[in-house]
Amino acid sequence: MKNLRRDFERFCYKHRYKGIPNLMLWIGISMAVMYLFMQIDPSGLLYRVLCFDRAAILHGQVWRLFTYIIIPTDSRILFLAVSMYFYYVIGKAIESSWGTLRFDLFYLCGVVITDIAALLMGIDATAGYLNLSLLLAFATLYPENQVLLFFIIPLKMKYLAWFYFALVIVDVLSLRFFSLFALLNYFLFFGADILHVLPDFCKPKSRFQRKQRPNPNWARDYQKKPPQPSYRHKCTVCGRTDTDHPELEFRYCSKCSGYYCYCMDHINDHAHIQ
Repeated sequence: MKNLRRDFERFCYKHRYKGIPNLMLWIGISMAVMYLFMQIDPSGLLYRVLCFDRAAILHGQVWRLFTYIIIPTDSRILFLAVSMYFYYVIGKAIESSWGTLRFDLFYLCGVVITDIAALLMGIDATAGYLNLSLLLAFATLYPENQVLLFFIIPLKMKYLAWFYFALVIVDVLSLRFFSLFALLNYFLFFGADILHVLPDFCKPKSRFQRKQRPNPNWARDYQKKPPQPSYRHKCTVCGRTDTDHPELEFRYCSKCSGYYCYCMDHINDHAHIQ
């Protein structure tokens, strides 16, 4: 599995500029246009044609497997605009880190897995879980990056990831597994790297940490060590050091046969050691 993942990463890096650049920008623009059409046409005709519908898909309307990702996830224009801008920013950051091809494959894999899970469970798929997988991916790559929650509270991305993981666990305990299946693309692409975003108590200890034992003879071993000098430079002639006389400058003589240091008072006035 490690070799397969390494080969996949090499392939994506080799072809990193292929694919659809600025994918999240195009999805955001399409979602904005869709929102305008939904406001112009209150009957919702375009929505009914493009939304995810299991029965219609099984009857041949396969475009619904992809067009639901441009349907707005919020009817309030302010929240929609903020969420679209937020997901564009984090999508752009992930694409810059991974390359265009790998990011496009990540999003496409999420679409396909969401479609399969929705068809098997009979649930209407939306772009919400896909966008949340982007949030988890960004939090894994940049866990210490801060965002302003409600435009006021600074919050690290890893804390948002913890909160979302908690919601997924609650869904699983409530026997609602769709949110878990919809994130399989995140687990497939990151693998063991998801440990970077988990709390410290959830991370397994390394083999070195498990085998490490305290040394009962640490005091005796410490006493055996030779004392380290508290200075860096010491004049060979007068014995003054940079610790005792920080105002002095020290130089090393290139004519002496060895590594001999002298202060500025004796660098030009000393017998060369051969």
